[in-house]
Formats: sequence, structure tokens, C-alpha cells
Amino acid sequence: MVKVAWIGLGVMGYPMAGHLAGAGHDVCVYNRTAAKAEKWVAEHGGRHAATPMEAAQGADFVFACVGNDDDLLSVTTGEKGAFHGMKAGAVFIDHTTASADVARQLAKKAEAMGLAFIDAPVSGGQAGAENGQLTVMCGGDEQAYERAAPLISTYAKMQRLMGPSGSGQLTKMVNQICIGGLVQALAEAIHFCKRAGLDVEDVISVISKGAAQSWQMENRYRTMAAGEFDFGFAVDWMRKDFAICLAEARRNGAQLPVTALVDQFYAKLQAMGHGRWDTSALIALLEDGEAEA
Repeated sequence: MVKVAWIGLGVMGYPMAGHLAGAGHDVCVYNRTAAKAEKWVAEHGGRHAATPMEAAQGADFVFACVGNDDDLLSVTTGEKGAFHGMKAGAVFIDHTTASADVARQLAKKAEAMGLAFIDAPVSGGQAGAENGQLTVMCGGDEQAYERAAPLISTYAKMQRLMGPSGSGQLTKMVNQICIGGLVQALAEAIHFCKRAGLDVEDVISVISKGAAQSWQMENRYRTMAAGEFDFGFAVDWMRKDFAICLAEARRNGAQLPVTALVDQFYAKLQAMGHGRWDTSALIALLEDGEAEA
């Protein structure tokens, strides 16, 4: 059993922290909305704290899964941030999808304070978090990662150290770039299929066994064809992630024309009031004739 703090009990963090408790670890949680922390403790045991700093006191490992760079800075180096409560040698594992810059910044700050910091964004969505089947992309010190790896494995089917600090976030950017293009292609394919008078179920049953197969195809084609989007990874979240990708591309000189175009399509969905729809809602623009380049 290891003493653990968990900061951020959203749709991902809530079940991920639960897996750590289920593995027998002593977990103290913090959430901005205290009622959710109280609910988590009622379900999983452990304790909840009033601030990130209080939650981190005495912990061997501190985990976070919050919204963005600003949220992450607040819960780490803010006035009552976790860094101020962590003991020497403790490891902070950040599962937020954030910028590589903030990961590097916090890694340097942690090192100066005698701590370790690992940027460890995840892929797999809410279902992956609930089922302990996430993919975790890590950046940071190898020894710190090896210490944290057994805990991460309680909710991961795949994890790997990708390189120094920031490498986890850069890998997550690659992941999101791939997803954006795949979802747009699948949306166009299903839209074309319907216009051609083909049966979507029949078509997917065939092409999903060949080179066109993808996770998006296997898990989203039915709801896309039915026009159902009230679930899953929200358009608002993907636009946040794309903003990080495009900003990094401007710095490193990468050309991302498809990502930039898909980002525009997601912006149209937001303007239509559908920012909370699943990212597969790209097909709604095609069905409505709104996806002109």
C-alpha cells in the first residue's frame, strides 16, 4: 500500500482514482467541488481534503487530472497548490492534457523543490478510464517513471516513457492529430455511403475487416449514422487540444493543414451550440451541408 493524493475528479479522474483505491492504496482526494470528493470517498473509502496542498501532505505520489494549463498551475504551484505540501522525493504525475511548455516548467520547478514531475496524458476516454484500459504517454525522469509505473498500471492497458519532460504531452498531440483526421474521414465515408444508397451496417461490416479499420470506425459508426452525439469526448475538449497542437506546430514548423481544417469544422459545431456533443458530430455538418472548406 502506498499513500496517494488525487486532484481532480472529473469524468476521467473519478474512476482512475477509484482504481488506485481498489488496488489497496491509501488515497486522499481533492476536487474543486467538494460534494464530488465526498461522493467519491463514500464509494471508495479514503479521505478528502480541502486544498491540493492538504491532500498532498505525506503522499508518496500525487496525481492530477484537471482541465488545462491554468488549472494545472493552480493546483501545483498556486497559493494552496500540491507542490507546497509534498514531501521531498515525492512524485507528481499529471494526467491533464496540457502544453509541453507547462510540463517542462513544472518539471523544473519540481526538481528545484526536491520533487519529481511526470507529464502523463491519457487516451481512451471515459470508458477506458472506467474499465482500466487507458493508454498513458509519459515524459520525465526514468527513475521517477519506474516508481510510478505500477500505480499507473492500475488503470492503464498501455503505458510508456516517451522521453524527457514534455514528451508525454507531445505524444498526446500526435494522438489528437490522428483522431481528428480519422473522424472527419469516417464522417465523410458514412455520409457518402448513405447518399450512394448503401446500407451503412453492411458496408462497415466489410471494410472494418480491412485496411480502413480504426477504433473510431468500430466504436462510432452506428451513432454517427443515427445522428446521436450526446456522449463521449466533447467538441469543446477537442478544440482545446487542437489549440495546443496548432500552437506547438507553429513553434516547431510542422504543417497541419487537415488538423487546422477539422478545427474549423469543430468551431462551426460550437457556433451551432453543440460544443458538448461528441467529436463524431462532424458528420452533422455534412448532413446539414455546413462543411464547406
